[in-house]
Amino acid sequence: MVSTLIALAAVSSYINYRYIRLPTTIGVMLVALVASLALILAGPYASGLREQAATQVAHIDFDQVVLHGMLAFLLFAGSIHVKLDELSREWPAISLLAIVGTLSSTFIVGGAAWAVLGWLDLPIPLLHALLFGALISPTDPIAVLGLMKSAGAPRQLEVQMAGESLFNDGLGVVIFMVLLQLAGLDGTHGAAAPLSFDIGTVGMLLLKEVGGAVVLAMGAGIVTYQMLKRVDNYQVEVLLTLALAMGLYALADALHLSAPIAVVVAGLFVGNRGRAFAMSEKTREHVDTFWELVDEILNVVLFLLIGLELLVLPIERGWLVAGALSIVIVLSARWLSVAAIIGPLRGVTAQAKGAIAVLTWGGLRGGISVAMALSLPANDSRSLILTLTYFVVVFSILVQGLTVGWVIRMAGRSRAAVKPAPGLAGAVDIRSKSSGTQRGNLTKGVPNDHTTQ
Repeated sequence: MVSTLIALAAVSSYINYRYIRLPTTIGVMLVALVASLALILAGPYASGLREQAATQVAHIDFDQVVLHGMLAFLLFAGSIHVKLDELSREWPAISLLAIVGTLSSTFIVGGAAWAVLGWLDLPIPLLHALLFGALISPTDPIAVLGLMKSAGAPRQLEVQMAGESLFNDGLGVVIFMVLLQLAGLDGTHGAAAPLSFDIGTVGMLLLKEVGGAVVLAMGAGIVTYQMLKRVDNYQVEVLLTLALAMGLYALADALHLSAPIAVVVAGLFVGNRGRAFAMSEKTREHVDTFWELVDEILNVVLFLLIGLELLVLPIERGWLVAGALSIVIVLSARWLSVAAIIGPLRGVTAQAKGAIAVLTWGGLRGGISVAMALSLPANDSRSLILTLTYFVVVFSILVQGLTVGWVIRMAGRSRAAVKPAPGLAGAVDIRSKSSGTQRGNLTKGVPNDHTTQ
């Protein structure tokens, strides 16, 4: 099945590059969606074709592939290129967006979805609605960062988007798992007894998962750093970073700590201190190239899988209105969460013009949301939650991902006559052959040689 997915990803990438010319991940997902729709429509005329394709897709454990496979590599590939000095300058906004923004969005989306679904005569329990809020709140702006760069987004917004996405993925998974236990739906350990909704108990659980992950990551990062210092062979050093990403994720998962946060922290440590003091220039070049390639390949496969999931999605006609309204709910919650954070911060630190609009529209949802939805154990709400998630993710990637450049340009017009705030770098116009390379350039802090403002 892996061979089939790689082959399909390669063919889809070729079709997109030759004929569609969209950003790679978005174009691949569009090709997969069109192919899935074609199979569905051809079902009555091609006996067994759709069923065979759907059976193959159903055999893919999306939750296992993404949350316990790809996520370790994607998060490490993103964090190893992020500069800590840039994160530190934007730390108030990043931490508030990743923590307060994700929590507030979870409850806003969950409460609104619970009310709207009840109004549509599709009632689900409140805790199940909050699960939908938790899995759909983490942003996944991987596919849009290259577009933000080419559209001339301020460096400040790029750093905020990258930092938020790295940390809210991990926090979103933690919130989701806590809510699963509160609802008695802990799929990892079978039918678990529901936890009592006690703030102290929930707080300690969050502290254990997040705090423990940070401590474990620092320990693993320091050990890897010391090993990197003692060798000068890029093959060995690339292998050490690969072992750190895979081994740390598996260990944190086994200890019931937040594996995504552990990988992000370790990636930041090795990507900054390790790159500066434990790697030669040749090693840095090979490490960067390796992780950019891993990032690009896995993202293409991930977005291909999202498109193919349409073949097995249990959509009912009566759920279409609920799916459309869920898009409005998620966007509104995102805007409220961002505005409540960026607005007050403007009185303390300089913020880019149009930051609220760009951060709202650029906050894409992706494969992690779909994976968490698919990981839900069987219950009366699962199929509906999965459908709502798919609606939001597809709209997010195809519509928001392809129009965020326009939003950035509109925000840019409003700041054209405004002197840049102190400490903000001018926008850089860097165009590369792939979104993965753009992302690598973005997070490595490419010098500002070509300002667009």
